[in-house]
Order: sequence, then structure tokens, then C-alpha cells
Amino acid sequence: MDLMEYQGKDLFRRHGVPTAPQGAIATTPEEAERLAADVGVPVMVKAQVLAGGRGKAGGVKYCPDAASARERAGDILGLEIKGHPVEKVLVEPASDIAQEYYLSVLYDRVSKGYKVIASVEGGVEIEEVNARTPERVIKRDIDPTKGLDRDAATEIVDAAGFPPEAREQTIDLLRTLYQGFVAADATLFEINPLILTEQGDVIALDSKVSIDGNALFRQEDLAQQQETGGGEPLEVEAKRKGLQYVKLDGDIGVMGNGAGLVMSTLDVVSEVGGRPANFLDAGGGASAESMAVGIEFVLSDPDVDVMLINIFGGITRCDDVARAVLGALEQIGDPRQTLVVRLDGTNAEEGRAMLEQAGNPKVVAGTGMIDAARQAVATIA
Repeated sequence: MDLMEYQGKDLFRRHGVPTAPQGAIATTPEEAERLAADVGVPVMVKAQVLAGGRGKAGGVKYCPDAASARERAGDILGLEIKGHPVEKVLVEPASDIAQEYYLSVLYDRVSKGYKVIASVEGGVEIEEVNARTPERVIKRDIDPTKGLDRDAATEIVDAAGFPPEAREQTIDLLRTLYQGFVAADATLFEINPLILTEQGDVIALDSKVSIDGNALFRQEDLAQQQETGGGEPLEVEAKRKGLQYVKLDGDIGVMGNGAGLVMSTLDVVSEVGGRPANFLDAGGGASAESMAVGIEFVLSDPDVDVMLINIFGGITRCDDVARAVLGALEQIGDPRQTLVVRLDGTNAEEGRAMLEQAGNPKVVAGTGMIDAARQAVATIA
């Protein structure tokens, strides 16, 4: 679960991490003008979406007065940033920036532990800094069973080259950031930029926060804040529908029953020269109704040129799947995509017979998983 900037900063404050002066959320230009007058100008008006690159997309603006806050909010609200419409903006007092840094704590899937990343080059994408000057990006693995003591935090800050005027505050802030990261069951606490103000304070000017979805039962207050306006739009919609779906960059829609089978199907599609457009697990005990919902959803993706349905009947009966396929096509009407359907297992012969007897030209029966994948690829070619 990802948090928007304003939510991440609120979480930082709760755990004692110093942040930029608190602002407020506006959903209209007029509200932004009123808030600018309330919090005190100059202000920053910042798009609130779960996507990076807001500044480059024109989603972050400096406003010297309340009238300009209204104008800039009008420009930003409704703007699309990486496919996500901006529905709200954060209006907060502008900070006088002397220097910009980078600091994050994250869960590292490679080491199976925590990692701290620090750099005195903030305000830009850390990937760019790492590619251009890797020596300027300090990475340290942290043993979760030991935590981050002051000596370890000091070593990281000194290795990154934080200047004397920011050193002690950054050490304290890093330890507080780590403690909050653990307490919130987070997978990422990122500050970019972490700034040294003209007044000599080290504060978080931005936030990027991800919480472990499997731990939300321990973080009920955070779970209630979950925003649905970010992330890949199709994935957001799939979540609303209760679908286990991941958007990929290909043109062959894939659905199966069981995560392992779907993963294998993706591999086979790639091996025969195709490009999967998605991962969709209908579940090991998928019903005809859930199958129909999944089919309609995959076919709604404009990137999908053909759909491969790979079902191994266990609890799920293949004749029920066949009915779901035909029923979904009746509801959709005449989709532009062909459906390649591979059925195996319980009542597979009955299911295949039903599809053949229906005589729908948009349905092709696959006799095996590799054969079905090849047919899907050939349909596009």
C-alpha cells in the first residue's frame, strides 16, 4: 500500500521525523487560494498522485501569493501525471532551501533485510545519481534483529559526506526515520529531498512511503487512508473488482486458475515469442462468475490483441469454465480479440465440446499449454 505525499508526511510527524511546515489539501482552485492565505504565503502547490515525476510534469508550483495559488491549482487539478489525473493538491508554506540531500530506509528483497541509502545529492532521481556518480550514493544493509544504533547511523552519514552543519541533525533524523519505518510495517520510507533550510534545520521536504499490505491488520489507521487514485489504472480497477491482476507491457492477455499456473503460462508465452499483457489469477477454486468477470476485464485492456485462458480443472470444472467463456462473450457482444482456451482436468472433454459446438469464431481451442501459447502468438502475427 502506497501513501500520497501528504499522508507520508503526516506519518513522519507521528513518528517524530521533522518535516516541512504542515499544509492542507485542496480539491478546487478557490480552496487552494483560501488555504494559501491561511497557512501563509509564499506556498508550494503540489499535485497529490501516487506517481513520480510530478515536478517534471508541471505538478509542483511555487506561488508567491494566494491569487497565484488559485491559478496554479487550476493548472494542476485535472492534469494527468503518468496516466493518473490529479484530484487534489497539497498547499504548504514554501521552505527556504540551502542544500538538498537524499535519505531512505527500505526492505531489500535481495538481502532479505533492511537497507539505508543516503546521498548528499538530493532533489533528483537517485537512480540517475547512482548511474552518474555511484560513489555519491551510500548503501548499507541493516540487520533487523539488531536495528540501527547511533554508531551505525553516524557511519552512514559520514560516509555519505553530509556537511558539518547538517551532520548531527541528519544522524538523529535517520535513527528516527528507521524507528518509524519499523513501527509502521513499512517497505519504504524515502525522503527526496531531505533539505537543510536557510535557518539551519534539516527536514523532510517530500515523502514516499509504502506499507506492507500483509501487515495492514496491524496498521488499521493506515489501511483506512488507502487512496485508490494512484498506481497503474487497470490494477486499481482490478483491485476494486477483487481480481488478482498485474499489468504487464505485452499484447497477449493471460488468465489462469492458480498463481503457479499463471506464472508458468507467462513463461511459456515468452518462450514461444509472445509478450504477456498481464497476470490474472482467477483462483484455484474459481467460479463461472469470477471467470466471466476476469475475461471481460482482460478484454477491456486496449493493449490486449488476443487472450489466452489456461485452466487446469480441479475444484474448478472445465465445463463451467466453457460456460463462463461463452457467457462472457454474450455479454461483451463481439470483441475484437480472439480467445485461445486451453482446458485440462475435470470435465475438460465436456468443456472443449461445448466450445466447439458453440461455433464462435472468436474462440479457439488449444490442445496443450505450449500449443495454446503458439496459437495465441500466431493470432497476432
